[in-house]
Amino acid sequence: MMGNHALSYGALRSRVQVVSAYPITPQTQVVELLSEMCATGRLAAEYIKVESEHSAMAACIGATATGARSFTATSSQGLALMHELLHWAAGSRLPVVMGNINRAMGPPWNIWDDQTDSLAQRDTGWMQIYCADNQEVLDSVPIAYRVAERVMLPCMIVLDAFILSHTAEIVDVRSQEAVDAYLPPYAPRWRLDVEDPRTFGALTEPDPYYELRFMIERAMQEALVRFDEAHASFGAAFGRRYDTIECYRHEDAELLIVTAGALAGNARAAVDRLRDEGLAAGLLRIRVFRPFPVARLRALATRARRLCVLDRNISFGAGGIFAQEIRSALYGVPGAPEIRGHVAGLGGAEVTTDMFCDMARETARAPSCENLVVWKGLRDAPQHSV
Repeated sequence: MMGNHALSYGALRSRVQVVSAYPITPQTQVVELLSEMCATGRLAAEYIKVESEHSAMAACIGATATGARSFTATSSQGLALMHELLHWAAGSRLPVVMGNINRAMGPPWNIWDDQTDSLAQRDTGWMQIYCADNQEVLDSVPIAYRVAERVMLPCMIVLDAFILSHTAEIVDVRSQEAVDAYLPPYAPRWRLDVEDPRTFGALTEPDPYYELRFMIERAMQEALVRFDEAHASFGAAFGRRYDTIECYRHEDAELLIVTAGALAGNARAAVDRLRDEGLAAGLLRIRVFRPFPVARLRALATRARRLCVLDRNISFGAGGIFAQEIRSALYGVPGAPEIRGHVAGLGGAEVTTDMFCDMARETARAPSCENLVVWKGLRDAPQHSV
């Protein structure tokens, strides 16, 4: 099953009641399959056709406000067009779940893998899950709804363009009854109801606005606990256990490679190769980026001497976004490792196991790593900026 179809089946098993989306490469197959499921009656949901991604998110916001479980999916420029309404969904405390297939932002026009589109939305109040394979994509949908509907915040499930979205893998799709036992129906405490009129997002004065923003922050921190609970319950029910940060050969590692998404596959292979060479390497894969799992990162990272962070994204002028978050989380922590940030693979450029090994060796040998950002894999090193 392709990653796109894994998203669709996750929505099916989660019994979504409203789907609204606008097609964009490489997301299109997600909503094509959901549209077919709705048309044939396989999915008992309302499929709302719209003229843009902005309208798709508006439809999901309206549907969720009435008490329906809603779903959408997008990518790149479509996600950027949704930006205003991403804030609205979070501010209204509506647990919309959305799949985002990572694709580079234009210009120049590019349809390949790049995490900048989703990470550029990190301050909107949406939780974010980064998946490494198609089984995880499917499993993350009911997990996302379970957490989102508990803390009343929206959640984004993120997967790599083409590497996951269009690549077929064996995926275990459990029965509807099994998923129903894990994910109860959505039953919000408040909703739009003509018999019990309420408003969502009405004008407030400064003090209540400030308090409402504090409540969102508190809910985001509570989500870390809810993710732990949801992962544990999922593991007990289905035999697959996830965590906010996934680890590989980390217990005695002196150097930890840190990355997210499908890049973790090549990173695991690099860890095995480096171990064979005598370098005590390990891997941390950030699965949940928002809320950022600071306590777990500190517990895992302080065992190592250095971190080799690879970002398939860029915040211009500040380097890779995961490296920024990791530096912030570890700042001032006794025994914190040195951090060497790397940017690679933008716009779908290849990131090989050999490149991971090279970055790890360079990180291990470097006299100092502090505040360093290294661009890897450039075919030519441009000598000018224009």
